[in-house]
Parts: sequence; structure tokens; C-alpha cells
Amino acid sequence: MPHANPIQRQPNRPAARTMRWFTLRLVRACACLAAMAALAGAQQQTPNLSRPIPIPVITVPPDPNQQMEMHEQAQKDKSANFAAANAERKKQISDDSARLLKLATELKEEVDNTTKDTLSVAVIRKADEIERLAHNVKQKMKLTVGKS
Repeated sequence: MPHANPIQRQPNRPAARTMRWFTLRLVRACACLAAMAALAGAQQQTPNLSRPIPIPVITVPPDPNQQMEMHEQAQKDKSANFAAANAERKKQISDDSARLLKLATELKEEVDNTTKDTLSVAVIRKADEIERLAHNVKQKMKLTVGKS
């Protein structure tokens, strides 16, 4: 006898097994219908225009002449920065040298006013300050920024 009704008890299948088979088929059919309805609904929706659509940016590399001009401009900017740094360094050396000269003359006057056997703490501190300042001036003179 052909399988006309799956719920009817088949001779080789128990009734509970037939019910499970039928339930499984019904659930699968409902799931397929739900998926098809969701796809149909998604196709009918209008696009969300509240967010702007990003436009891809295509960058074109500059031609060789533009690249050369950009490189030359960068070199000019760099050399201008080097010149400014060197000018600042020379100004600092000049200011520190003037201060060094002033401190050295003050130290000489103080040493001339003291006796041969005594030195004050202020004289020793001033000598240390002169030493540090002279070291800093020497380091700044060694420093060169950019090409020589």
C-alpha cells in the first residue's frame, strides 16, 4: 500500500516514530517559509538614506615632475629649519659666552679681594657655575645641525 498519509500507522513504523517524522517535516517546512518571507521582505525594503554612502577614493600618484618639485620643496624646508636651528644655537652660544665672561670677571674680582689662605663658599660655587657653563658652551659649539 502506498504512503498516502504519513500519520497512519505503517506496519514497520511505530506510531510515535511516525509522529516525530511528521513533526520534523512540518518544522522544516515552516522554517523554509519563514526564510523565504524574510528574503522577500528584505528585497522590498527601501535603502536607508540617513547614512551617506561612502565613495571610494582613488589616489593617483603624482607625475615625476611633481614628485621632484615636492622633493625640492621638502629639502628647502629642511634646510630652512637647519638654518633656523643653527641661528638659535649661535645666539645661545653668544649669550652663554657673554654670561661666562661676566662670571669670570666677577670671580677674578672676588679672588683678588680675598687673602691668600682663605676662599669663601660663594667663590667656589661661582667657579663651579663657570665650569658648567663653559662645558655647555663647548658642547653647543660641537653641535652642528644639518650639513656642514
